[in-house]
Amino acid sequence: QVQLVESGGGLVQPGGSLRLSCAASGSIFSTMGWYRQAPGKQRELVADISRGGITNYADFVKGRFTISRDFTKNTVTLQMNRLAFEDTAVYYCNVQVIATRYWGQGTQVTVSS
Repeated sequence: QVQLVESGGGLVQPGGSLRLSCAASGSIFSTMGWYRQAPGKQRELVADISRGGITNYADFVKGRFTISRDFTKNTVTLQMNRLAFEDTAVYYCNVQVIATRYWGQGTQVTVSS
């Protein structure tokens, strides 16, 4: 049974930083990543990382966010720097096992002054 445990959301001022972590268990995962969903908007990819370490970023986070993966601990981490108001959203961990995707419960990130 796949389990995902997210941590690290919270409230931060514009220009600040947060780190999100997701611990996965229960299978061997191919791609691991983060999505986000703002109120009234569709869920969108933020960044993901393949089992081979290849990263993929949405244009709106390039140069600000960094995704990393610890294969020994089965964790994926999203370091978010220079946060802006428009980064406010619920962030979801997502992992893939062959053709099946699994979602975390979501963690709120609020950027506010």
